[in-house]
Amino acid sequence: MSDKPAYIHHVNFPTTDPERTIEWYQKVFGMKYIKPKSNTKVVLMTRGNFDLHFTPVEEMDRMAPYHFAVEVEDWDGFLVHLDEIGIRHTRVITRPENNSQFCYIHDPDHTMIELVFHARRPYPPVPEKYAPAQSAVK
Repeated sequence: MSDKPAYIHHVNFPTTDPERTIEWYQKVFGMKYIKPKSNTKVVLMTRGNFDLHFTPVEEMDRMAPYHFAVEVEDWDGFLVHLDEIGIRHTRVITRPENNSQFCYIHDPDHTMIELVFHARRPYPPVPEKYAPAQSAVK
């Protein structure tokens, strides 16, 4: 038995326009819309390795500085993708302590999304118990 969570299953954000939200997250992150089998109005989106849910609201409360972050596998390729689909991002910043890069984008409801790239991380990230054993250094 472990007291460590395996991973975050999903996060839920408000949306003022569910159809626009579905279209945007499909276009930007390649997410798939999952039609609920219940009568919920919550929008369910998945990438297979993470899920996002969106609850319809009449009016949007200001979310900043709250945000979520998405790790991308190909930093340069993803920035080209954003340019091609007309999504603006903030200035790219490199963190000197680990050489990671990040910038921010906003969805149509102005939810802030941090895009992150760690060149030295394996993709997809492998839980420690499934990672290959490290050979002992002699």
